[in-house]
Parts: sequence; C-alpha cells; structure tokens
Amino acid sequence: MLHSASEGCGMTCFLIGHRDAPEDIYAKLREAVADHITKHGVTDFVVGHYGRFDSMAARAVREEKALHPEVTLTLLLTYYPYTYDTDKYDGSFYPPGMEAVPKPFAIVRANQYMLRHSDYLICYCRGYPGNTRSLVETALRLEREGRIQVTNIKKNNADI
Repeated sequence: MLHSASEGCGMTCFLIGHRDAPEDIYAKLREAVADHITKHGVTDFVVGHYGRFDSMAARAVREEKALHPEVTLTLLLTYYPYTYDTDKYDGSFYPPGMEAVPKPFAIVRANQYMLRHSDYLICYCRGYPGNTRSLVETALRLEREGRIQVTNIKKNNADI
C-alpha cells in the first residue's frame, strides 16, 4: 500500500499536526496538499485520526481527490485490534511490528515509522513541547540528510 518512488509508484506524504489546530489553517493546509500533488508528484497521502488537524488533513486530501482521482488517502492505524471507521479512506495501514508496542507509545511509534517511510511531510507545528514538536524535529534532521522534505504550515515564521 505504501510505496517509495524507487518502486516506480507515486510519492508518499504523511500529514501530522497538533490535535487542537485552529480551523483557520485549513486553506493553507489544502494549498500545501494541492502543491504536493501538482509540484512534487505525490499520489499517496497518509493521515492519522486524532484531533482537528487530522480531520482537516483528511478533508483537504478528499477535496483534492475530486480534482486528482489518482490520489489515495490512507488512514494510519495505531492500535490493535483496531475499530476505526475506514469508510472515508481508500485504505488503512498498520505499521509492521506495532503489535508489541505498549498502547501509550503506539501513536508516537506509528508516526516515527511514517517519517522513515515517506517522501514528504506536511505538518502544523507551533513549537511548544510535545509529540508533534519531537516528530517535526526528527523530520527536520531527516530532511538535512536528504531523506524527507518538510513543509510546516504554521502561521508565523518563528522556529518550530
């Protein structure tokens, strides 16, 4: 389901942000999704299901899918057994090896897996301490190594 560019498939973009992200970032989020499709060749988007950012990210991808039917939206699963509503997604993905991860660490571990297996990251990180900031800091280190490209749609130019 998740592919790398070296396999001849489209690029993968993971989306992550603060669960309490404000609705007023939606236009910028949708613009970033559209740019990743048209400028970077992204066809596979992966999003979680906790909080407002994930809901907005899924909505932005669905709206762009109407214009770009080749795009897929995948729900990142974090817990097993999973009982998520996957009807609005093209598929779901449960990272390998997650069965042994204790529940308090599952979301972070699944997100870390996606960072290592995505070509792009679209994020909303305001910079305050927490899991989102830690993951974005990791992504920025991976970006310096040429392993992922990061787009932070935060509202101001302050450091993450």
